[in-house]
Amino acid sequence: MMSRNIVSVYDSENYSRIAQAIAFIRQHHLSQPNLATVAQHIGLSEYHFQRLFTQWAGISPKRFLQYLTIEYAKSKIDETKSLLDLTLDVGLSSPGRLHDLFVNLEAMSPGEFKAGGTGLQICYGIHDTPFGKAVIATTDRGICNLDFLDITNVQTGAQILRQTWSNAEIIYEPQTTQPLHDLIFNSVTGKGKKSLTLLVKGTNFQIQVWRALLQVPFGGITTYQTIAQKIARPTASRAVGNAIANNPIGYLIPCHRVIRESGELGGYRWGLERKTAILGWEASFNC
Repeated sequence: MMSRNIVSVYDSENYSRIAQAIAFIRQHHLSQPNLATVAQHIGLSEYHFQRLFTQWAGISPKRFLQYLTIEYAKSKIDETKSLLDLTLDVGLSSPGRLHDLFVNLEAMSPGEFKAGGTGLQICYGIHDTPFGKAVIATTDRGICNLDFLDITNVQTGAQILRQTWSNAEIIYEPQTTQPLHDLIFNSVTGKGKKSLTLLVKGTNFQIQVWRALLQVPFGGITTYQTIAQKIARPTASRAVGNAIANNPIGYLIPCHRVIRESGELGGYRWGLERKTAILGWEASFNC
């Protein structure tokens, strides 16, 4: 298990460069592009690209490439798709892993759902993460949104939240969400574990799917069909895909860990490059 130092590479410009590199590698993975080729594509010297990438991922670009190809996903299906049967703490207790945090999901009641957040106060902030800027929003009952952004401002964050919580009181208060950001993305030890509660608004079917996603261990991969079987709806793979696409809390509800039976990565609400980056980031802990 490697140690990972949190460094000041979590900003939109650097994530954009990493995303460009990942997109280029995905497009040309069959030719296994070397360091010089990828560095030239994103406008950095080999030295600076190697340094930035290693800071971001904790491993070299060459090693990271192994986890970005379709073959990685294919090789992991048989190994990990049954991991939904494991408890949340299996394989998740090593230092530096997000799921040292125990994540609970609390669903709104039908009446609360219909009320659209009436009487609910939501505080949110926009923060740099390893995967670009993100809106993190919380209530006194738990985190209610984590949306990754590409171009954002304060108004955009409020608009995103208003789509789900139309009647809630929405307040821009990044000092409230900064500690949550630090806990989610900057935790490098297993010390001081803290439970996180997620407050979600969805149909009964969506809630079942999101609960199943919480059981996919860090660094694991599952499929849409396996999720459907897990919730006793084996013929509902397409509906499962729709529920996953509507996941309101990125990364914490790990919809990025779901791929197609063929081994192809499938879609992702916040962009395929970002999905690939997150999977590679998680896989790099196991190298």
